[in-house]
Amino acid sequence: METASLTRQYRFAAAHRLHTDELTPEENRAAFGKCNNPNGHGHNYVVLVTVRGPIDPRTGRAADAAALDRLVRETVVARFDHRDLNHDPELSKRPTTGENLALFIWDLLAEPVRGLVPGCLLEKVGIVETRDNYFEYAGPATGPAEGSR
Repeated sequence: METASLTRQYRFAAAHRLHTDELTPEENRAAFGKCNNPNGHGHNYVVLVTVRGPIDPRTGRAADAAALDRLVRETVVARFDHRDLNHDPELSKRPTTGENLALFIWDLLAEPVRGLVPGCLLEKVGIVETRDNYFEYAGPATGPAEGSR
């Protein structure tokens, strides 16, 4: 069966401070620079969610965009929009880097995406943090849309 990907785009605004208790204050400043500001800073994040699935011969679609939109808005946007990422119970345990945010969003969506359409899998999560910063996570050894990983 032929497969295809669908990518949808979402937005949220959030604050954070790049910091970890694993480093000394000097090491944090060296690692994160101005992003280690104790008062934090904010971004208008763009999240790109790509799903892959078999093309339904009746509808010609590989995924239900409306169902994906509901899932991401309820699971990701509602959780992070106008919040401080460092205060999220799960993200408070790791630096709130773009890499960790992409990985965490993957963890939030991977299983629920499987329930959207038979054979549908999360392919990747991309995060646009600034004009110059884009982060992407494609999960652990992604496999074919039929579900074997």
